Amino acid sequence: MSAWSKIAVTMAACTVLGAATMAMPVTVGATVASRAASAASLPGIGTPGIVFPANRRFATTDGPPTSAECMASLGVACYSPLQVEQAYDLPSLYSRGLNGRGRTIVIVDPYSSPTISNDLTVFDDAFGLPAPPSFQIVQPIGPVPPFDPNNPAMVGAAGEITGDVELAHEIAPGANILLVEIPLNATTLDGDFAAAMTAENYVIDHNLGDVFSQSFGEPEPDFGSPADIQQLRFAYLNAYRHHVTMLAGSGDSGASGPTLTGTSFDQRIVYWPASDPLVTGVGGTELRLAASGDRTAPDTAWNDNANPVVPKVAGPEYLWAGGGGQSVVFSRPGYQDPVRQIVAGTRGVPDIAMSASISGAVLLYESFTGAPGLWGPGGGTSAASPLLAGIVAIADQYAHTRLGLINPALYQLERKHAPGIVDVTQGSNTVSFTQNGTLVTVPGFPARRGYDLVTGVGTIDAARFVPELAAETILRGRRPAQPGR
Repeated sequence: MSAWSKIAVTMAACTVLGAATMAMPVTVGATVASRAASAASLPGIGTPGIVFPANRRFATTDGPPTSAECMASLGVACYSPLQVEQAYDLPSLYSRGLNGRGRTIVIVDPYSSPTISNDLTVFDDAFGLPAPPSFQIVQPIGPVPPFDPNNPAMVGAAGEITGDVELAHEIAPGANILLVEIPLNATTLDGDFAAAMTAENYVIDHNLGDVFSQSFGEPEPDFGSPADIQQLRFAYLNAYRHHVTMLAGSGDSGASGPTLTGTSFDQRIVYWPASDPLVTGVGGTELRLAASGDRTAPDTAWNDNANPVVPKVAGPEYLWAGGGGQSVVFSRPGYQDPVRQIVAGTRGVPDIAMSASISGAVLLYESFTGAPGLWGPGGGTSAASPLLAGIVAIADQYAHTRLGLINPALYQLERKHAPGIVDVTQGSNTVSFTQNGTLVTVPGFPARRGYDLVTGVGTIDAARFVPELAAETILRGRRPAQPGR
């Protein structure tokens, strides 16, 4: 369905399942059939997929590929969990027993993956990661249909589940994981989002999790009116009351994004729920790592739009850059007052950024497309969101309490120049594409010193960020004035 951003899986021919189409505005309640017709593989929009090359399959029998092997075969890097952990300065936290233990990360996705338990075990064994203390699957609003390998939407959804679960776990290996599976039975965009919010509300009401990673979203104009989005916010209001952290990827088409008609916006837009003031919008960066996981260059804003290798590897469906900009639904929340010169009177997106690039991808494993299973690179802001969820779980453990809405703390840490916030000052989310025979460029926003509308406050050094986030959130009492308007 078009409402769901995907870390989707490619088949041997390198077709990305679940990739976004390009887009134009629609009326409220418009069906998603039009987009599904233009991209039958589409279970959602917003983020790129796990991509398996036509010329080289990294089968289970080969073991996980190194970044050098991915580069030689695909022209893109693929970073192992050990490299990513090193890049975000996590080993020093692990050595102190800070790994998310006692906390639960909630992953919310449509449909199911029939092999996710096995895939996580293979993934863990390959890199010496422990199994999560608890890995449970719930279907709180009804059973999902059986997995159909011939249904592109279900295959794409299984890819999203794979990436979300493995990435959250690689960052917080001691945290519990709760996978919330949702049947998509609605015929409208609003209906699908209402189902997701109802499922999330159940988890919140029953105290089943501490931090949610949401790898789904839709451009705000696709909902038709601000009132439609306001009516869908009930789970976030409930999460705020229960001090549950809600995260969402900011999208993967740069300053543009897809509409329900299969084209792309020719003006700037942002995605909801990343734009919601009660949600932490997670943007994208590109990592450049040595085999050790040490950086060979500073992180930049994720933008693969002009990289000719990426569409060959991952398909042409996305514009391949981190989402960000200014909401047309929400005004500036109080916690963004320190950056009012950037966001003006609007809610600015994203709040923070993590690895999302396909050029510097994360490494994932799946076997739902058939034995013996495949390794491949993945990315997008639906990778960035579960990565940050792992960090928040560790911060919750450190604080001995849920931190809830972390956005007020992020902006105070940025204002104080806290060393755990690492500024990203290079790149932009400007994107270009051909539409109706015409080259269209949607000018984005540059990364700059301080807050910007492509990487937010920046990215993180987890060893410093975790204690800073915990201390700042507790100091502010977790309940700031004017969290959202």
